[in-house]
Amino acid sequence: MLESFKTKLKKMVTEKRFIHSVNVMESAVQLAKRYGADVDKAAVAGLLHDCAKGIKGEEIFKMCEMFGIETDEVTKLQPELLHGYIGAKLAERDFGVTDKCVLNAIYYHTTGYENMNLLDKIIFIADYIEPGRNFSNIDNIRKTVFEDLDEAIIMALDSTLIYVTSKRALIHPLSISARNSLLAAKLIKNKAAGRKADKM
Repeated sequence: MLESFKTKLKKMVTEKRFIHSVNVMESAVQLAKRYGADVDKAAVAGLLHDCAKGIKGEEIFKMCEMFGIETDEVTKLQPELLHGYIGAKLAERDFGVTDKCVLNAIYYHTTGYENMNLLDKIIFIADYIEPGRNFSNIDNIRKTVFEDLDEAIIMALDSTLIYVTSKRALIHPLSISARNSLLAAKLIKNKAAGRKADKM
């Protein structure tokens, strides 16, 4: 199945994007094994997460209209954020993917969202840490991701927010919600651990 998906994907995206997609797939598989997620689902979602990246300009909005995808004030001004939404629809239509968890992970891989599930988290961070990426603080995030998945995602979101604000670009509310939910859960956990330690 994966080989046929690769053959089809290679016709839809640039060579650089195809290599990135394979790298994300391999990173997602490693993380799935580390954290006990479904390896096959991680592989498919990782490989196909950017299958709509080749769609540009007004075609993006035409595809959104065709698939019934709602845009908001941020995505209307920064339509590159829509490739995950369209990608999930293409994965279903063109690749025959029906698993809702896989489609959801593709759909939200760019922004994240509040209370992501394990596969969502894996695809989100695999896209960020794959070997071809070269961001600020990337080595620390790559190390952290196999020790504390949520912390690595928070670090990635923090780095993204710094970059986006430096470019005076818009921040999607879903990314803020993703960061806040992960950080809140970590703060609650740390406070609970602190109270437990105080009682000992």
